[in-house]
Amino acid sequence: MPIIRRWSIARELFVLQVLVVTLLVTAGTVGTVALAAQDAQHAAVEEVTAVAETIARSPLVVTALRADDPTTTLQPYAESVRVATGTDFIVVMAPDRTRYTHPNPSLIEGAFVGSIDAALHGGVVVETTTGSLGRSVRTVVPVRDETGAITGLVSVGITTDEINRRLRNQLPAVLLATVLALALAALGAWLLSNRLRRQTHGLGPAEMRRMYEYYDAVLHSVREGLLVVGRDGRVALINDEGRRLLGLPDDVPVSALSLPAEVAELLTAAEPAADVPVLAGDRVLVANQRVTRFEGRTLGTVLTLRDHTELRALAGELDSVRGLTEALRAQAHEAANRLHTVLTMVELGRADEAVRLATAELQLAQQLTDQVVGAVAEPALAALLLGKSAQAAERGVELVVDPASRLDSARLPSRDLLTVVGNLVDNALEAVAGHPVPRRVTVLITEEPAEVLVRVSDTGPGMTAEEAAAAFRRGWTTKREGRGLGLALVRQVAERHSGTASAAAGPGGGAVITVRLPVAGG
Repeated sequence: MPIIRRWSIARELFVLQVLVVTLLVTAGTVGTVALAAQDAQHAAVEEVTAVAETIARSPLVVTALRADDPTTTLQPYAESVRVATGTDFIVVMAPDRTRYTHPNPSLIEGAFVGSIDAALHGGVVVETTTGSLGRSVRTVVPVRDETGAITGLVSVGITTDEINRRLRNQLPAVLLATVLALALAALGAWLLSNRLRRQTHGLGPAEMRRMYEYYDAVLHSVREGLLVVGRDGRVALINDEGRRLLGLPDDVPVSALSLPAEVAELLTAAEPAADVPVLAGDRVLVANQRVTRFEGRTLGTVLTLRDHTELRALAGELDSVRGLTEALRAQAHEAANRLHTVLTMVELGRADEAVRLATAELQLAQQLTDQVVGAVAEPALAALLLGKSAQAAERGVELVVDPASRLDSARLPSRDLLTVVGNLVDNALEAVAGHPVPRRVTVLITEEPAEVLVRVSDTGPGMTAEEAAAAFRRGWTTKREGRGLGLALVRQVAERHSGTASAAAGPGGGAVITVRLPVAGG
C-alpha cells in the first residue's frame, strides 16, 4: 500500500474509476446472462406449449387416435413436426400413458415418464423434469374429439442442454457488448484523469493536503494584507489581515466585498505597483501589486498591503519636531547675529541705539508668541504654528495668524489638529515660495459650538475649479516631486470626524482651504 499513497490524485481516480466500472459492468453482464437464461426458459415453455396445442387440435391426430394402429399415422407426422419446430421430442400418447410416437422408436408403446394428471382433467402440464432423453422442459396438453372427450395426450419438450446451447450462442454478443462498455469506460476515465492530472500538476492527496494546510496557515498568520484578484477582476481571496486593514466584515463572502475606492482603482488598473500609498478609511496603507502568470498564462493580480498609519503619524510628528528644531536653529542664528550687532554698537559707544534695537526685536518676537499662545490653548498646535512661522520667515514668506483665531479647549485629538494644520500650512508655503511678493499665508483656527474651523489662505498662484475639485484626491500635487498625500490625509481626518474639506480660489487671488471638523456635544 505505500505505493498507492505516492500515486497522484489523477492516477488514483483512474484506478478507482476502472475498478468501479469493471464491477458495475461485470454485475450487469451477470445479470444480463441470468435474465437471458430466464428468458430462454420462458421462450422454451411458450414454444413447446404452442407446438403441443397445435398438434392436439390437428384433425389428423384426432382421427388417428381412433384408429387401430395410431402409430403408423402419428409417428411420421410427429417427427416431421419435431424437425420443423426444432423441438427435441413430440410424444402422442393414450390417456393411460402408452406412447404412440417418440424420437426413439424403441420407446414406442412404453409408458410416458412425467406428470399428466392436470392434462387428464383438461388442463395443461408445464414442468422441468428428467425423462428418457434427459432433463427437459416439457408441456402436456389433452386431445379432444368432436364431443369434447379426452381421447389422448400430446407432450412436447426441449432438453435443457438445447436451451443452454441456444443461450451460449448469445454469449459472444453479450461479451462483445461488455468489452466495448469496459473499453469506453476506461477511455473516459483516462481522459478525465489526464485532465485532472494537468489541473492538479500531478500532486497526490497528501501533498495537496499539506499544501492547503501550509497555505491556509500562512494566509491567516502573515501580518500583511493579501488580496488575489482573478482575470475577471473579482476578488478571489483575501486573508484576515486584509479584511482588518480594509475594514471589511468577516461574515461577508469574498464575492460580495465592497473595497475602498483607491484600492479598487489600483486593482482595476491591474498594473504592477511598488510602495504606493493608498487611503482606506482612517488608515494609510502601502500597496504593492504584481501580475501573476503561470506557463505563459495570466492568472490575475496579487495585492499586498502594509499598515503605515502609525508610521505616517510618527513621521508627521517627526517632521513637526524637525521643523521646530530648524526654527530654533534659525532663531538662534538670527539672535546671535543681533546680539553681535548690539554688542558692537555698545563698544562703539552707541548704547542708546543698541537698547532700542534690542527692545524692538524682543517686542516683535514676543508679540508673535503672545498672539499665537493667546489664540491657541493647545500647546502642541501653538508650537507648530511658531515653528512654521520661523520656517516661513526663512523662506521669505509672512505667516499670519488671523486675530480672530481662538481655540480654548481640546475637544479634538491634538494629532488630528497637527495633521490638518501642518499639511495645510506646508502646502500653502510651497505654493507661495516661488511666487512674487507679497508672499503671505494666513491661518484661521476658530472653535464654534458645533465644530472646529481651520482655514488657510495664501497669496500664491491659486487653482482652477478643476484643480480645486481634485485637490484632496490622493496623488494630486503641484510639486515636481511629491506623492500628493498631504491633502489626502487632511481629507481622511475630516471624513473620520464626519467633517468636510474644500478648496477654492481666494477673492484676491491665491487659494483658500477650509476644513470643518465637528466636535462631540456640538
